[in-house]
Amino acid sequence: MSGHVKDKEAYLRLNYLYQAAHCVLNQNPNNVELSRFYCFTQRTIARRLVLRQDPSVKRTICKKCCTLLVPGLTATTRQRKRGKKRSITILRCLSCKQSKTLLNNPDYCLWQDRPESQAQQKQPDQNAPVQSQPKKSKPARFDSSNPSTSTATVEQTPP
Repeated sequence: MSGHVKDKEAYLRLNYLYQAAHCVLNQNPNNVELSRFYCFTQRTIARRLVLRQDPSVKRTICKKCCTLLVPGLTATTRQRKRGKKRSITILRCLSCKQSKTLLNNPDYCLWQDRPESQAQQKQPDQNAPVQSQPKKSKPARFDSSNPSTSTATVEQTPP
């Protein structure tokens, strides 16, 4: 299931910066600027290397000022009804007052969580050995030294 990931070190760096931004805010809520710097660095690395970030990570970072959106510390959260059936969550950044609207649909499934997207991502690696295919036997050859056996003999390599 685990395949070769392109730019694994870059993804590890992005993950580290995201975790560092969370830790800084959890230890001291006044360190919003340092947390913003980590998130801004994370965004610039992802853009420079053209890497896709997980939607859950993108939802927790303000698009305008790169502040980590933590409800109660750096953002306000409100639940609203839109129409009869739709409910939405509004995240508002306390630094720049930018708001983000997210739909609350319990039946909604992200594209990356669907089985169709997993089938597209699972492409066989050129260098990885394929274990699902049976071992190939050597081509058939005729034994000319023994005239009584005119049939082909096939030799198989032991596993």
